[in-house]
Amino acid sequence: MSERVRIVEVGPRDGLQNEPGELATEVKLELIERLADAGLPAVEATAFVSPKWVPQMADHTEVLERLRRKPGVSYPVLTPNLKGFEAARAAGATEVAIFGAASESFSRRNINCTIAESLQRFSEVAAAARKHGIRVRGYVSCVVACPYEGDIAPKAAADVAAALYEMGCYEVSLGDTIGAGTPKKTRAMIEACAARVPVEKLAGHYHDTYGQALANIYASLEAGVRTFDSSVAGLGGCPYAAGASGNVATEDVLYMLQGLGMQTGVDLDKVVDAGVWICGILGKEPASKAGRAIAAKRRKAA
Repeated sequence: MSERVRIVEVGPRDGLQNEPGELATEVKLELIERLADAGLPAVEATAFVSPKWVPQMADHTEVLERLRRKPGVSYPVLTPNLKGFEAARAAGATEVAIFGAASESFSRRNINCTIAESLQRFSEVAAAARKHGIRVRGYVSCVVACPYEGDIAPKAAADVAAALYEMGCYEVSLGDTIGAGTPKKTRAMIEACAARVPVEKLAGHYHDTYGQALANIYASLEAGVRTFDSSVAGLGGCPYAAGASGNVATEDVLYMLQGLGMQTGVDLDKVVDAGVWICGILGKEPASKAGRAIAAKRRKAA
């Protein structure tokens, strides 16, 4: 494998949104800027959601307005509905993300509506974005398994992915929200989605709850996927599995891809530095195994 892989960094949004205690806007801005300076082509900046539901993202407008944008880097923001989209557009968003689910139970509990209702809501956002020349990325949660329903049929994931693609999403990110996927299940899900959406328009978003995220990324690479979401230092626990790890760490993904001879354009050492820095502020150890090993090797050398 000697091809290019695109990494979408989700740490500043997906990674931080469940952190207890309010993080200063300056910290969020520095984290986003450090990650962009490391060469990441896309850094998810914030979410235009109700502060009542996600207090950590209450400063979304300030984050987007104050952000020092690096040329060539995209800064997508989550916009679950038209109200969120309009607020994001007013703050200068050039890319937004909408997020549905392949599980009816998860959709009802997470965004309080059925899958069909969510798709109708998203089509309004997609139409408004098209009108204003703003790019839209789609997310599908629970593509392999759901905390309420158990295993999810690949067709269910493919149906939602196809609906998002058809309404204008330039890319659809497939999320194993509870990290229960295995390479065989992931491959079956990817193949079902790729039958409805061009594989180059699909991305993988895998959680590491059961330690399978890197294996699932490898299975996805074999199936032709070349874009993956990850989070610096593995920030972002899994709220549906007590004590479980959440997002796969960007450092671990980069280390594996380097070992496969694949190109990302990202400086692994700078991502490690960003992970150590933000974890120092959060008062926790980085969840990234590669990040911890590289930092320890540096300390020993010093």
